[in-house]
Amino acid sequence: MGGAGLALKSISWLFRGIEFCCAAIILGIFSYFLASLSNHHLHIDTWIRAVEGLSGAAVLYTLFALLLVFCVGGMAIFSALGMFFDLAFLGSFIYLAYALRNGRYSCSGYVNTPLGSGNTNVVSTVSSGSGGFVVLPSLKTACRLQKACFAVALVGLFFFLFSFFIEVALMKQRRREKAFGPSPQNNYTSGTNKRSFWRRLSKRNSKYKDGGLDAQKLGPDSLPEHITPNEIRASYQTDTTAVGQ
Repeated sequence: MGGAGLALKSISWLFRGIEFCCAAIILGIFSYFLASLSNHHLHIDTWIRAVEGLSGAAVLYTLFALLLVFCVGGMAIFSALGMFFDLAFLGSFIYLAYALRNGRYSCSGYVNTPLGSGNTNVVSTVSSGSGGFVVLPSLKTACRLQKACFAVALVGLFFFLFSFFIEVALMKQRRREKAFGPSPQNNYTSGTNKRSFWRRLSKRNSKYKDGGLDAQKLGPDSLPEHITPNEIRASYQTDTTAVGQ
């Protein structure tokens, strides 16, 4: 693995780590929201389930990417799959940011949260529903948790976009290393051995052949020597084949 390939894989691993953290934060917070709503028999909106499912899928994908990036990073089929999933999760995080758009507002005054709506200056707690042992947060706390999810969703979508281009660069770099792999010409390192112009010219002239003769005897612009009658081998019916002797 060359220096460029190692650097690209390290950047990819860092990006995957950030994506994993963003998805894990959203998954953890919305798991708490879902547990609270379900435990207290409160209504669960469809978009809350969607956020939970998409963030969970992103956690699984980025976890596998973190474990395998140094092993299969740059391979054509895995890079193609990575680019496909990066675009898919880019769209997913755009949806997450849209679903969590209420997080861009202040948590003072009237707020809309996954656990309910209300004026934080008047009502500090959410509806407790019926029974349940999971402690419900205040409206302000629920709003702040939603705001955190909105922020990491924005961060995640940009890093999935960056990861797409990193996968493209990794695939191109691997192709270059495969085409110009370790050899005696580059001291068994990756990449090509870039010789100077005079060394390339000298090597070309030393290997130049014209008419079966080395360039040391004939210059590159010389014409091949013609066979003389004395060089014709005597054979059967020489009188017929060797005309002029």
